[in-house]
Amino acid sequence: MLRRIHRAWWVAGVTFLVLLASAAFRSSFGVMVVPIEDDLGWSRAATSIAVSVNLVFYGVTAPFAAALMERFGVRAIMAIALGFVALGSGLTVVMTDSWQLTLLWGVTVGLGVGATALVAGALITNRWFATNRGLVLGIIGTAWATGQLIFLPLLSALVESRGWRSASLTVAAMCVALIPAVLLVIRDRPADVGLRPYGATGEPTAEETASNTTGGGWAAAAVALTTLRQAAHSKAFWLLAGTFFVCGWTTNGIISTHFVPAMHDHGMGATTAAGLLAVVGLFDIVGTIGSGWLTDRFDPRILLSVYYILRGIALVTLPVMMGPHVEASILVVMVLFGLDWVATVPPTVTLCREAFGPDKGAIVFGWVFAAHMIGAAVAATVSGTIRSVSGDYLTAWLLAGILAIVAGVAAQSIPRTRSALVPT
Repeated sequence: MLRRIHRAWWVAGVTFLVLLASAAFRSSFGVMVVPIEDDLGWSRAATSIAVSVNLVFYGVTAPFAAALMERFGVRAIMAIALGFVALGSGLTVVMTDSWQLTLLWGVTVGLGVGATALVAGALITNRWFATNRGLVLGIIGTAWATGQLIFLPLLSALVESRGWRSASLTVAAMCVALIPAVLLVIRDRPADVGLRPYGATGEPTAEETASNTTGGGWAAAAVALTTLRQAAHSKAFWLLAGTFFVCGWTTNGIISTHFVPAMHDHGMGATTAAGLLAVVGLFDIVGTIGSGWLTDRFDPRILLSVYYILRGIALVTLPVMMGPHVEASILVVMVLFGLDWVATVPPTVTLCREAFGPDKGAIVFGWVFAAHMIGAAVAATVSGTIRSVSGDYLTAWLLAGILAIVAGVAAQSIPRTRSALVPT
């Protein structure tokens, strides 16, 4: 029976696990912020800098990683990226100064998770699947959610029982364990193993039989920069990047980074708050897979509008729900967050593909994803500053909610025609 399963599904499964490992450490820092500050005597400003640097490297790495995957192969870049995450997270246990947190977690881990981010999932999906792309992207996109669902409560309990260093070492070990699976299963294209993409019919296309680009790392970087320069002349790019900037602001930037500390301000324990984020993760599995299914059938612009506006409403109402205990009202808000947390990814990737083609679209999505993480970095810093100056997060929640509603309106203006960046 296993022999009858198309290899595309095995490749997608390992890609899911790689993104899962990246998401585990990326999301775990929210439960380690206060313990690290208490243990090492660092300020919230110092840890927020590391968070912001991590988010910037996380995002900016993505388009270059897509180009490097075009040159050196998906398998090699994934394996190296996992090594970066393991190295950065493992060495945090011996750091003694805040600049080391910025270097190890901000830069090293940022590079690793950036190279194993959703851009890798988009490239794998575009190459290995001719049908059901939206659904597969939705499944792969749930890696972020599943990382939260499985690991946040576990890592939070581990932090409380054995300290934050044990949590860091756990993630490092998980990343190392995944490297052999990547090397054994991942291949760059179906043609490398004598296959066609899942669901492909008719004559093979030029995209199926294309090989990796020639040149070295500098050539790959030049491809990424050239693609950005060309895409920057497109209205579609700026609308996609702008709405995804807000997506990053309203997810990784404020929720992943500041939700647990904000609930701590209201008297809730870290493990309980992490459990609420696990609720987000649970319903994001439903929301993201459902979004992929919907993206295959409906206008992705309408879906984006609905997702961003609902997220904006949830963010604006969140401050009223915060308190020391878990009430039904905040559970409803967490469910709403979950249903559209990563649901924006399948329609955004689809719009990139429609506007810029399969391979160029993956690099363009890398730059759009960079905007996502830059938005997250700005939000992490701005929200932390608001907390330091005002003593609470109220203004930060309201600002994030307003931005999400604006993004929902802007999504309707994203064009669906092929850009001049690629031939029609």
